[in-house]
Amino acid sequence: MRIGWLVAAGLWLLGSAAQGQTVEQFYKGRTIKLVVGSSVGGGTDIMARLLARYMGKYIPGGPSIVVQNQPGGGGIVGANRIAHTADRDGLEIATMERAIPQFAIMGDPNARFDPLSLTWIGSLSSYQNDAFMLIVNASSKVGTAEDLRKPGVSIHVGASQQGSTNLTFALIAKQVLGLNVETISGYAGTAKIALAMQAGEVDGEVIGVVALQASQRALWDEKRVRPLVQFGRKTRHPDLADVPTGRELVRSPEGLALLEFAELPFFMAQSFVAPAGVPTDRAEALRSAFLKATQDPDYIAEARKFEIDNSPIGHEEIETLLKRATATPKPVIAQFEKLVNSR
Repeated sequence: MRIGWLVAAGLWLLGSAAQGQTVEQFYKGRTIKLVVGSSVGGGTDIMARLLARYMGKYIPGGPSIVVQNQPGGGGIVGANRIAHTADRDGLEIATMERAIPQFAIMGDPNARFDPLSLTWIGSLSSYQNDAFMLIVNASSKVGTAEDLRKPGVSIHVGASQQGSTNLTFALIAKQVLGLNVETISGYAGTAKIALAMQAGEVDGEVIGVVALQASQRALWDEKRVRPLVQFGRKTRHPDLADVPTGRELVRSPEGLALLEFAELPFFMAQSFVAPAGVPTDRAEALRSAFLKATQDPDYIAEARKFEIDNSPIGHEEIETLLKRATATPKPVIAQFEKLVNSR
């Protein structure tokens, strides 16, 4: 019993000492673990490693940051871990795949956490420089989204598998915006859909501006595709000034609520998070360092080289987005879930 008491007392003293430290004293000589819930070499991994090279120097005490990849369940395994078992001392942070908070709000049994309970740090991308477009071949007789509301006028859009973002938003165009869009799903990625468009198997697809420019630049530069609608935008993208947003085309409050919920992941597309209960001063230090790193000229230059969107937001914006999404009426969320599970 005496040994147990001494051990407990020692742990208490260590905890008390840590509590009394300044942020600089705590982090000096330490290493922060940044857990990436996807494989090495992917987009999330690349941007996490880029951030890790710059963020540490803006944290008092100058800790190093090491990246550890722990893929599983499309990032859900990592999200559950950061919520329930990760250390809460400010020495572990993680990436959060963009749709996972949405899954948790929808009640997905695999996402076992409350997004609003976590310590959000920020997001590298708020989709400010991008847009998720419904496009058709420029040779199509369909010139605008309004054409797709006319009797007898329709297009066939290629999409990936059930639950994919391009299929979900093609279905939103049909079921929420009332456009005559038919989907042909099952394509193995956007490259296959592009080939199907060129072969005349389908008329179009739903794809991001940045993704299209990165993978099929000639189609964009030579204006061989025509954007009809842009999603993931509250206002029109500067390069798509003549193309309406989905929010402009929606015709009912329920439809707008569904669209806003569907678009949530775009506005916090590359998020970083820590467990609940991180000491407030350390949480604020992490949040401040995150935003300062994204303003570092060398970081900006590297992000541009890797074609990483640098439109960061802080934790307040993420929390506002999550609160709004959580307030979405349950029937609307149920309708969205049904739509996502469509084939």
